[in-house]
Amino acid sequence: MMALGPIMLGLEGLALTAEERELLRHPQVGGVILFARNYQSPEQVAALTEAIHALRQPRLLVAVDHEGGRVQRFREGFTRLPAVRQLGEVYDQAPHRARQLARATGWLMAAELRSVGVDFSFAPVLDLDHGVSSIIGDRAFHHAPEVVADLAHAYRSGMQKAGMEAVGKHFPGHGGIAADSHLELPVDPRSYEELAATDLLAFERMIHYGLAALMPAHVVYPQVDDRPAGFSVRWLKTILRQHLEFQGAIFSDDLDMAGAGQAGAPAERAHAALAAGCDMALACNDRRAAIAILEGLPQTLDPVREVRLIRMHGRGRTHLTRLRRNPVWQQAMRLVQSYDAHPLLDMDT
Repeated sequence: MMALGPIMLGLEGLALTAEERELLRHPQVGGVILFARNYQSPEQVAALTEAIHALRQPRLLVAVDHEGGRVQRFREGFTRLPAVRQLGEVYDQAPHRARQLARATGWLMAAELRSVGVDFSFAPVLDLDHGVSSIIGDRAFHHAPEVVADLAHAYRSGMQKAGMEAVGKHFPGHGGIAADSHLELPVDPRSYEELAATDLLAFERMIHYGLAALMPAHVVYPQVDDRPAGFSVRWLKTILRQHLEFQGAIFSDDLDMAGAGQAGAPAERAHAALAAGCDMALACNDRRAAIAILEGLPQTLDPVREVRLIRMHGRGRTHLTRLRRNPVWQQAMRLVQSYDAHPLLDMDT
């Protein structure tokens, strides 16, 4: 029996290599994040997750970015999910209908991922669309925090019914600046009071609804702290844990992103994220950096972190073929297709 470590790694291809099997047994590893490069078919990815889960007890967490719209890693063989903005557009005309569709979409997304052994998706996005951020854009439900919280609550309830916990992102809000944290370090000049009255509201409401996990943004809010939120003790421990009373898991955004560069070399980034309050740090796309993190990070035991992470394991599983025969799946798919009015855009790495 080995505790879940605080590092989540990316994989190179469609099956585990001998090196990856060794890396995933490292005591500092606690999970794997999958991308389009790791996906060929439902059968292939199910075999991959089974191989990952068989390596250790408790089993490693397996995650994926599967929001819908531009960000859906598994395509062929999975239902195409619309961008959640379309739910916000329905909400403007028919709030009850939009909540029904959000529950169905959350359930469908989670049920299909659970059928191939994925524990959770990094979803839903809780950012507001202020009309300036191309990296957020239609990934946001709406521009109004009350609507975002209402739809995200329904979406999460659907996910939970399918056996999956939700991860809200990107705390405390990535939608207010144009810069893309994948490419540079965004700076949001707003005060805490301005953020609290807008972007933070959706996160606060979802926390009170019992949200299991959050992902902070690689964004600096200089009127609050000079460090990006994901490396900030003030944001994660003081504001999120103490003021907002969040008890769930905190996953860093990808440490390979340019927005994380301020924190130093790879091992320094991971150490800074964990010291600031993250329970798990993501090293997604740079194998050399991931190895440097595993070799340079001091080992610490944290029973509270372990409890938070164990909660993220998926519950229940139905094979995808059997799932598709389920009238609930068929009805959910019809509901999703009923509001899918736009072509899927490709944004993947």
